[in-house]
Amino acid sequence: MKKIALVTGGTRGIGSGISKALRDKGYLVAANYHKGHEAAEKYSTETGIPVFSWDVSDYEACEKGVEKVCEKLGGTVDILVNNAGITRDSMLHKMDPSAWSIVIATNLNSVFNMCRVIIPSMRDKKFGRIINISSVNGVKGQVGQANYSAAKAGILGFTKALAQESASKGITVNAVAPGYISTDMTDVIRDDIKEKIIAGIPVGRFGTVDEIANAVLFLADEKSSFVTGITLNVNGGQYF
Repeated sequence: MKKIALVTGGTRGIGSGISKALRDKGYLVAANYHKGHEAAEKYSTETGIPVFSWDVSDYEACEKGVEKVCEKLGGTVDILVNNAGITRDSMLHKMDPSAWSIVIATNLNSVFNMCRVIIPSMRDKKFGRIINISSVNGVKGQVGQANYSAAKAGILGFTKALAQESASKGITVNAVAPGYISTDMTDVIRDDIKEKIIAGIPVGRFGTVDEIANAVLFLADEKSSFVTGITLNVNGGQYF
């Protein structure tokens, strides 16, 4: 029986690449999204990946959303990829409290919500793979991103703690921390700023979505059962 994989924020950017890579590897994949219904439906039609809409920052919505996924795919979730995230960038002395709260809720609280809903069934099965998508800026921090950096750093501590709680149950919990990756979000960066960023990346380029997806595939594999509690930095050789 095929294993079920659920990717939050799974219809765009890095999440889309992860969803498609898992599908191509033979998993039954469900892609979560929140807004952009038309685009999500188009994505589902093009890829054959079923899509499910709910707000991952809302615990009850996560409960209901996961229930729908399980009903649709005919089983419980084996692989959870917590990828959903947003930015609301601002220098801290100008940051509106709402910009702090929504980023923490969407990027960090969502990881608790999804894991809390799904991990009981993983413990019952004595198998699970949880992969949390952090960021290079959660490792090193970034000017204008106190909210984002805090959320992504929080994911790393959460990952290590849950990995220790879950290791005896056949569940691995790991994080991937992407560096600068070519997506729609980075395409809008001014060329002069891109050049400065690339100058600080030893391999001399932005990464690709496929390279992040490949890291997720490694951590999701049954053969990766001795790898847990790590942060896999996929950032072109940046170390801090």
